[in-house]
Amino acid sequence: MSDAVEFSVGQVIHHKLFGYRGVIVECDPTFDGTEEWYAQVALSGPPRDQPWYHVLVHGATQTTYVAHRNLAPDVTGMGVVHPLVPLHFDEFRDGHYRVSGPPN
Repeated sequence: MSDAVEFSVGQVIHHKLFGYRGVIVECDPTFDGTEEWYAQVALSGPPRDQPWYHVLVHGATQTTYVAHRNLAPDVTGMGVVHPLVPLHFDEFRDGHYRVSGPPN
């Protein structure tokens, strides 16, 4: 059974299992990785038929690919420190990032 995409691009999230915060930069309606990646990385066996999210991890330079069931909305109201944030977003307001528009 597939859940609707609950989180949106620019939303700050909290990873339920690993405790990190991050910001969503892309949403896939279902798992869009390889079988090899899933077998090696997705050890908790999250559903493939639910949304997955590309996330910039706060305080790091890495990005992650996270299953819907492992995310919760972040309640701190704080932004995310990551070197790629300026490439994806224009501003942070009211706990959410605004997606960058095309250059003028």
